Amino acid sequence: MNKISIRFFDDKEVRAVWDDGSSKWWFSVADIVGVLTDSKDPRKYWTVLKTRLKKSGSQLTTNFSQFKLTAEDGKKRLTDCLVQDDILLLVESVPSKKATKFIKWLTYSDDNIDGKSKSKAYALFDSSLLDTIEVGTVKGLQQIHSYLFGGLYDFAGQIRKLNIAKGGFQFAKARFLPKTLGTIEQMPETTFEEITDKYVEMNVAHPFMEGNGRSTRIWLDLILKKQLKLCVDWSLIDKKDYLATMEKSVASSTQIKALLKQALTDKINDREVFMKGVDYSYYYEQEDDITEDEE
Repeated sequence: MNKISIRFFDDKEVRAVWDDGSSKWWFSVADIVGVLTDSKDPRKYWTVLKTRLKKSGSQLTTNFSQFKLTAEDGKKRLTDCLVQDDILLLVESVPSKKATKFIKWLTYSDDNIDGKSKSKAYALFDSSLLDTIEVGTVKGLQQIHSYLFGGLYDFAGQIRKLNIAKGGFQFAKARFLPKTLGTIEQMPETTFEEITDKYVEMNVAHPFMEGNGRSTRIWLDLILKKQLKLCVDWSLIDKKDYLATMEKSVASSTQIKALLKQALTDKINDREVFMKGVDYSYYYEQEDDITEDEE
């Protein structure tokens, strides 16, 4: 099966698919046209552009391949896709003030820490590690974090020893973390409400210097799968809604419970649900800033 990925440029989806035959990522042309032009009908825009390019003898009209990608209506449709080198040529053919910014995004997004970590997260679906993680425990969360960020951060899998804050909010004091994490680990997880409360408390604890959100969302899904045979379809949760409700969860978990509950699915072994979950999870963290405090 091809690996499907969703990237985000200016908060808009750009679908991509990995092809083992060419060993390359192929990106939806319609999605690229959509983010570059803000067209209300990017598929039609691409159809017209493709006809014009064909008349001019452009190689782009023969270099694209078609892959089945999930459309907005939930159905899989054959979609014209191009690899990175050809996308650079496409951008030259589409008048856009966003061209420079888009090219920088396209050529950089897979080569930074987040890009490398996300590639590891994709591989987790087929990894035997999923069967060895101690679900719902601090050690299990450390296993996930170590897998995602091993070789990228020297503190991968290690509980932080410094205080951190974000947006003026101080996470659990480092000197109290061992006791705090022990208490969270013992929290019950037999119902959706209990599991969400446990997830919220782990978020407040923020046990790692970086990579907490990406790790704990996988941790949450593993608990839901084990206890309720469910998981979260993160692609159904808007970034702004998620961040706002998580911020409010420090005082009350009511809104985050409602948000997560409407996105629950029983497709716990579905590759595309997992991959989209990874994409959205990393998207939530874009431009996320954590600062270090004095002990």
